[in-house]
Amino acid sequence: MVVGRRCPRLVDRSGSSTGLNRRRDLEITTRDLITVLHGMGFGALFLLAFSGALAQLHRISVASVPGEPAKREHTLLAVYLIGMVVLAWLTVLSGAYIVYPWYRAVPPTGVTDLGDYPRRLLLASGHTSEWHNVGMEWKENVAWIAPLAMTMVAYVTLRYSREIARSQAMRTAVIGFALAAFVATGVAGMFGAFLNKYAPVRGGSVIVLMEGAN
Repeated sequence: MVVGRRCPRLVDRSGSSTGLNRRRDLEITTRDLITVLHGMGFGALFLLAFSGALAQLHRISVASVPGEPAKREHTLLAVYLIGMVVLAWLTVLSGAYIVYPWYRAVPPTGVTDLGDYPRRLLLASGHTSEWHNVGMEWKENVAWIAPLAMTMVAYVTLRYSREIARSQAMRTAVIGFALAAFVATGVAGMFGAFLNKYAPVRGGSVIVLMEGAN
């Protein structure tokens, strides 16, 4: 793996003035990599883990004999919930403090190519401006519901597991907050995919994953 400083789309290592023998390397930029980790890494793993956590919550809620969950069930549920809390915070914090500053970068005076300035690129056209006004606003604000709700769910479930198994109202509240976190993350992920399609975050050093043949 080689890390470079520039971000070319085609690497010519042949030395030929005709440019006929060109080597195409498999590359990704650091900003691309972090954006992928933010959305398809942390965010996608959170959504995948949700099904397991929900199954465990449902299992203790329909127990035939109300009481404290078995030690194994409690441990498994703790792993799921703590993992989801970590993933939720990693998703939101990486987006808010790493990816978002790149997204809202301001182009220098006189720059007409807005390809490296996603926010300005979206707002420059009436056909894409709503992706910022609706999609990014959701990601900036509503997406914070996910880590906050999951932190509450994890704390209440692990601290009051016996009470949750006995109280229908507590079970409903916990599952409701978990579902709110899932919806907030899912919608944010959908908007993120479309935003990255219309105005991807570009730039950063180039990481050569695989060198092509001449």
